[in-house]
Amino acid sequence: MMKEGFEFLKQLKENNNREWFTEHKPLYDKLAKENKSFFNKVFLELQKYDSLNRVHVSRIYRDIRFSKDKTPYKSNFGAGYSRTKPLLRGGYYIQLEPDNSFVGGGFWAPNKEDLLRIREEFAMDTSEIQRITTHKIFKEYFGELQGEDAVKIAPKGFDKNNPAIDLIKKKQFIVKRTFTDKEVFSNDFQKEVILTFLAMRPFFDYMSEMLTTNSNGEPLFP
Repeated sequence: MMKEGFEFLKQLKENNNREWFTEHKPLYDKLAKENKSFFNKVFLELQKYDSLNRVHVSRIYRDIRFSKDKTPYKSNFGAGYSRTKPLLRGGYYIQLEPDNSFVGGGFWAPNKEDLLRIREEFAMDTSEIQRITTHKIFKEYFGELQGEDAVKIAPKGFDKNNPAIDLIKKKQFIVKRTFTDKEVFSNDFQKEVILTFLAMRPFFDYMSEMLTTNSNGEPLFP
């Protein structure tokens, strides 16, 4: 399935128009069904180790309303897995794309209340997040905490000289492990996906505890 799917995505990228897609829609429907089956298998396996709310399989159709790129279709297959809120935070994600596959997760766009709480925590103490992100398993799987979106100056109310200012400036807190096409096609890929998700758990657990308590450590939820 993966090899056939990747060949389809390569051709779609070169022929990203409605005429070509319409002609090849029966093949896409077949591949979409197979991908959904794979993503659901991952969901059921991950559910053994975590409490998940749902799996959201991404549509192939792009939202081009506010984009300069008007190509109508994505060149990847993807799925997201949301944890059971409000006590469990963070989300898992898989992207399958020729030469650009990855397994990732974290906090892509925290709301303003969560973002403020995260920044306040980091301003007070970074020992725990540093312990997590410097652990050998975290380093092996993800390298470092990522997140491209950040403010250029210290957010209002935060000291620009705080030692944790680079963390405080972030607006995203995510991790990602990339896979080669050969790794995606291997029989161990599903197992590696699960192992990668499990490697995120110390990070997720820490952030969940933070986001369900106030700055005094008092629970926000019963």
